[in-house]
Amino acid sequence: QVQLVESGGGVVQPGGSLRLSCAHSRSDFQFSDMGWYRQAPGNQREFIAKITPSAIPHYADSVKGRFTISRDNAKNTLYLQMNRLKPEDTAVYYCHRYGTALTLPYWGQGTQVTVSS
Repeated sequence: QVQLVESGGGVVQPGGSLRLSCAHSRSDFQFSDMGWYRQAPGNQREFIAKITPSAIPHYADSVKGRFTISRDNAKNTLYLQMNRLKPEDTAVYYCHRYGTALTLPYWGQGTQVTVSS
């Protein structure tokens, strides 16, 4: 069983920044594709960013150039640096470990990000 625990959410003004963290409970984190998703009220959960075990990132067009995904394999931790935040970034943000042919996918419990003046 894998536990993913997000932190770092909060309330920020438009144009501000936040850094989300996701603590992964096992050391096989270093071999896992990891990602961030978000879900706003009334919307489906949407892809934000993904990072491979070799730290190659991929981004949704909506956040490209503003958000940066990174990982620290020594700390089993995933990060999402969010800059130039907009009100439409308001959502619950979820950490995700992708499944493989041999492993299950996992989700964190989510952390709320609110962008408001």
